[in-house]
Amino acid sequence: MSEAESGFAPTAGARLVDVVSVQSQVAYGGVGNSIAVPVLQALGLQVAPVPTVLLGNTPHYPSMHGGPLPLDWFEGLLEDLEAREVATRARLLLVGYLGSPQQGQALARWIDRIRARNPDLSVQIDPVIGDHDSGRYTDPALEPVWRDALMPRAQGLTPNHYELEQLSGRRLDTLEECAHAARGLLGAHTRWVVVTSAAPATCPPGRLQLVVATAGGSTTLEHALVPHPVKGVGDLFASLVAGRLLRGAALDRAVRQACDDIVQVLAHVQAQGWQELALPRHLARGLD
Repeated sequence: MSEAESGFAPTAGARLVDVVSVQSQVAYGGVGNSIAVPVLQALGLQVAPVPTVLLGNTPHYPSMHGGPLPLDWFEGLLEDLEAREVATRARLLLVGYLGSPQQGQALARWIDRIRARNPDLSVQIDPVIGDHDSGRYTDPALEPVWRDALMPRAQGLTPNHYELEQLSGRRLDTLEECAHAARGLLGAHTRWVVVTSAAPATCPPGRLQLVVATAGGSTTLEHALVPHPVKGVGDLFASLVAGRLLRGAALDRAVRQACDDIVQVLAHVQAQGWQELALPRHLARGLD
């Protein structure tokens, strides 16, 4: 797949920000923008982070404070980026965890408004719903917002297997079923879908599978499973793919590199005994 086909062809001209990243943010931990921003910066990209929720940590700890950004704050941050010409110069909007369906609807309206002025803006969405380990951990009312308002506006999608099942409305047992469901998400804007942790019941021991679907067909990739309960691996993966694409990699190469990076990061986190995801300094230098 060429840069033009991937939807991430670079544009000429000076810009202040390459990526607007709309995701969660935590004071402690490595999820959402708390991991995406350092990854994208390590890849040499300038990032404008927009938080959807502000939390002390993820909910699996005994205590947690904070919550979703009020809708007027969220809309105001987006308006400020528009007023400063950040969004009209950016190359990519990266979207992850949302705090409410209302945020999603507001974001969809904002995308349309920005694209009228910046038609080259690409959109990559990780439709965060849940996973097989934890089940659903976001508002069920977000699912139709993802499916109907946001995902059709994206060039690329990175759902995990559980999220693909929720969005397709059916159980997916095989890689072939995953690939068929992923291709069903392609459309006028959407050119590629990468399904992480695909068909876990069919996965060889010690491995994880991914399905990469485009209009030209689908391929399956594998990488080593590093058993570690840290949160935010999907956010890390989405930001790595986005960053590699912006740096000019073709889709298949960007996904393969992201898989290799994920394995290295998780192996290091596990070896250090860390309880949260982080980007080790030596690996951050290696991304550039």
